[in-house]
Amino acid sequence: MFTKSAEFYDLIYASKDYAGESAYIHELIQRYKRTVGSRLLDAACGTGQHLRYLRRYYNAQGFDLDEEMLAIAHDRLPDLLLYHADLASFSLGKQFDVITCLFSAIGYVETEARLQQATEAFRRHLVKGGILIFEAWFSPEEYVPDTVHARFVDEPDLKIARMNVSRIEGTVSVLDFRYMVAVADGIFTFDETHRLGLFTDEQYRRAVERSGFKVVLRDPEGISGRSLYICEVVD
Repeated sequence: MFTKSAEFYDLIYASKDYAGESAYIHELIQRYKRTVGSRLLDAACGTGQHLRYLRRYYNAQGFDLDEEMLAIAHDRLPDLLLYHADLASFSLGKQFDVITCLFSAIGYVETEARLQQATEAFRRHLVKGGILIFEAWFSPEEYVPDTVHARFVDEPDLKIARMNVSRIEGTVSVLDFRYMVAVADGIFTFDETHRLGLFTDEQYRRAVERSGFKVVLRDPEGISGRSLYICEVVD
């Protein structure tokens, strides 16, 4: 998904408050976790920015499907165990006290069937008393298609304009990105398309409940203006 843009990802999101978000996640974990262990798995960890802070509190590990993003995480956190795996089918052969899935990465499963598979995988990797914290993507009611967005990077030797138009295909949001990158050697452009499923609160709750969780909190604002779910293992 991020094959061409991975090297620019952290620059584009340089203003994102990973430290503050991780501190809030830590607060929620301490409030709801009922285990004595400190093993944490960050699912779809991207470039490892949340792990960079969560590792201060937990014995942290992570995984991601995108190899380019994972390579950056490896460089940033060379002493952490990081895996190449898919949200809907990961199987690490171990269990954790906490699983996080942040920055709306859960939307990349696209379909309700794969959402169910992902929550089942989360459950298999959690001990009794463990918790799952995930940040939702927009719901069908919240998502606004046919809108235009842009982010910019203005560094002395690097300029980036990332623009996208949002559209919808059935129950999937489609983000068509175009990047324009200027460096000393010249200017180049490339395109990316990202597809994220639009799930309702009912669909999220049904998926986690069928997998053996109970939703103990839904924070509608979360850490970046999207719903944050805290779920505990009940079986």
